[in-house]
Amino acid sequence: MGTGYLLKNGCVLTMDARIGQYNRTDVLIQDSVIVAIKPDLEVPGPEVEVIDASDMIIMPGLVDTHRHMWESLVKTAGTNWSLPVYLQNLYYGAMGSKLRPQDSYIANLLGSLEALNAGVTTVLDWSMPYSPEHTEELIRGLQDAGIRAVFAHGVPGETEYWNRESKLAYPENVRAVKERYFSSKDQLLTYGLAIRGPEFSHWETTVQDIQLAEELDAICSMHVGFGSWGSVDRSISRMYEAGLLSPRINVVHGNTMGMDEFKMLADSGASLSVTPEVEMMMGHGYPATGYFLEHGGTPTLGVDVVTSTGGDMFSQMKFALQAERSRTNEQLLAQGEMPGELSLQASQVLRFATSAGAQALGLERKTGSLTPGKEADLIMIRTTDLNLFPVHDPIGAVVQFANPSNVDTVFVAGKPVKRDGKLLHVDLDAIRSQAMQSKEYLLSQYRMSDADRVVFS
Repeated sequence: MGTGYLLKNGCVLTMDARIGQYNRTDVLIQDSVIVAIKPDLEVPGPEVEVIDASDMIIMPGLVDTHRHMWESLVKTAGTNWSLPVYLQNLYYGAMGSKLRPQDSYIANLLGSLEALNAGVTTVLDWSMPYSPEHTEELIRGLQDAGIRAVFAHGVPGETEYWNRESKLAYPENVRAVKERYFSSKDQLLTYGLAIRGPEFSHWETTVQDIQLAEELDAICSMHVGFGSWGSVDRSISRMYEAGLLSPRINVVHGNTMGMDEFKMLADSGASLSVTPEVEMMMGHGYPATGYFLEHGGTPTLGVDVVTSTGGDMFSQMKFALQAERSRTNEQLLAQGEMPGELSLQASQVLRFATSAGAQALGLERKTGSLTPGKEADLIMIRTTDLNLFPVHDPIGAVVQFANPSNVDTVFVAGKPVKRDGKLLHVDLDAIRSQAMQSKEYLLSQYRMSDADRVVFS
């Protein structure tokens, strides 16, 4: 295999406003980096492989800013779960606490491969390890998959994890984890903290956790402002007044925050991860996409829980787009008016799922757009597939028509991990076998209610 690739004659969506979009151009990758994006590039040498992209849309890999990766082991279990039922079955000392280290490994490997297969090249894995051994295996699963990821390290101690008065703190070994696995930012895996935040722990603990993230130079992600808690707690206001909001902070959901809190969040540079499908299903509240936009922010998107939805970002883009359009359309209809131009454009949503996501995770210098000098995280989507052909609007095709089956090729840091519609260098039969063994072990250790067991088994 050569050290470079020249993608010829593709339709290129760079997601870089300075470069724009090309109906037909070439992309040159050398080592891990995008070197040039120009029409009719010459092949620079025999070590460069030429790939015909004439029937492809070439675009940045998708960025998922919030996913609980280990839940790939219990995929499809929660299609009828509300948020309280989900928490009861997976947390509160339930199924998640039964994971062995080897289960954590295969869960993260399986979940990462699902993401890569669907064109997701970067993900924040919001994780809750139960021991140092679990932590090591979760990280190893991400490493072996070859995905770019922020490992958001949660606090062990699940039985009191969601206790709003808990002072459960991070153990001292988080510093050792950071030093051992994440000493350099020049690697595929970077470090973050998955803190419980002010709605799932004592206020003093939240302050300490945010200060720890600052010390470790880590993204600090938390579930805030959703369900019946969000409108009562005013957590964002409290954090704002305490000077705790910054670009390091990643707020997940935010459905029932006050309107003034969206502005506080946007003004501070903090990010918001919207997981629209799960939020509408489980009872978090209506997706906050438009509220954040209206107050100066740019939301990002996440899959969240694959117990309840598929692990692809195409679905989340469509949910985010149409949910927000529906919200604003209903306002006009209530006034006796018909909508004119739709309130949210597909191009905005594609930004949520690429460049905005990379910025939220502190990775904008490496990924999120096709920009010479950035690492080559990109995907190629077949336009000859019947659900896309013929393409009139490439951005609309990606956001509103595409699905994982259309993803032909995936590069992460200049390395192909999927070609011709198939993952590379992966023994899927062995992975499926190991995942089934872990699933059966979890089932033997924890039994859900009869109604839920029918869905899961």
